[in-house]
Amino acid sequence: MWIRPLFFFFWGAECGIYSQGMVKTGKVLDMQELLRRFALDVVCKVSLGTDPGCLEPSLPNSPLATAFDIASMICARRGAAPLFIIWKIKRALKIGTEKTLKEAIEHVHQSVAEIIQSKKEKLKRVQEKDDYNGVDCEEDLLSRLISAGHDEELIRDMVISFIMAGRDTTSAAMTWLFWSLSRYPNVEADLVKEVQKNLDDNDEKERLLDYEELKEMGLMKACLNETMRLYPPVAWDSKHPLADDVLPDGTRVRSGDRVTYFQYGMGRMKELWGKDRMEFKPDRWFVEPDKVDGGVLKNVSPYKFFGGPNVYREGRIYIRPLF
Repeated sequence: MWIRPLFFFFWGAECGIYSQGMVKTGKVLDMQELLRRFALDVVCKVSLGTDPGCLEPSLPNSPLATAFDIASMICARRGAAPLFIIWKIKRALKIGTEKTLKEAIEHVHQSVAEIIQSKKEKLKRVQEKDDYNGVDCEEDLLSRLISAGHDEELIRDMVISFIMAGRDTTSAAMTWLFWSLSRYPNVEADLVKEVQKNLDDNDEKERLLDYEELKEMGLMKACLNETMRLYPPVAWDSKHPLADDVLPDGTRVRSGDRVTYFQYGMGRMKELWGKDRMEFKPDRWFVEPDKVDGGVLKNVSPYKFFGGPNVYREGRIYIRPLF
C-alpha cells in the first residue's frame, strides 16, 4: 500500500517533538491533544503532501484544524437540534452559528484550493525539468488525483473528505485505547513486554518496528480490537443501497432507503460478547485466552464490531513508539 511508508517516515521524524516540548515547559502532556495534532499532521502529509506542523508545541493550533473543528461542531449540533427549522432560518438570514459555519467552510475550501494550486505548480515544474520521479512526487493522494486529471472541485472535495474521515476517527480510537490501558495496568505491562520482545538487545531505542513485525504482534491487535469494540470512533452510521436488496435476516430494503446501524450498541450486546461485555479484556480475542503470549487470535467477522481489522491497519504504527 502506497500510504504505508509515510506513517513510518512521519511518526519516526516527529513523534517526540510535542512531548519533548511539554517536558521543557513542565506542562502535563495531554494525550488526546497530542493524538489529535499527530493525526492531522499525518493525514495532511498523506492527502496533501504538506506538513501543518501541529506537533510543534510553540505554534498555535492550525487555522485549518480550527476551521474543521468549528464546522464539525456546528453540523453535529444541527442533528441534535429539536427543531431543524431554526438552523435553516439562521442559514437563510446568514446569522449566528450558520454564519460562523459558512465562514469556516469558506476557510477550509480556500486553504485546500491554495494547496492544490501550489501542488499543480510544483508538479509542472518537475515535469518541465524532465526529472519527474513518481515515488517522490506522487506519494501523496493530492498528487495522484491531479495526475489522474480530475476536476479541481472534485479533488478539493475528495481531499477534504479524506482529512475529515481520517483525523478525528484515528485520534479518537487511539485516545480510547490509551485511556483503557491506563485503567488496566496489567494489560499495559503485557503490551510493553510484547513490544520489547520484538526488539533485539542491540536495537536502537528509537527503532521503529516494520509493518511485517507489527502484524505479528497478537496482543497489540487484540487491544485494538477491544478498543474498537467498546469505543468505536463512529457510534452509528447510515448507508443507502443503490439497488433493492435483502439483508441476511430477511429484511427487504429498497434502492435509496436509509439503513442505519449502531456500532456502539453492537459492541456491547450480551448475545454477541457474553456477560463480561462491558470489560476491557483483550484476551477474549485469542483462541486460548490463558495463552495470550504467542497465542493464536480468533478469526472474527469484521461485521461484528466496527469493521474489525479492516479499519485499524495503521493503528499499530501509531502505538509502538509510545511504549
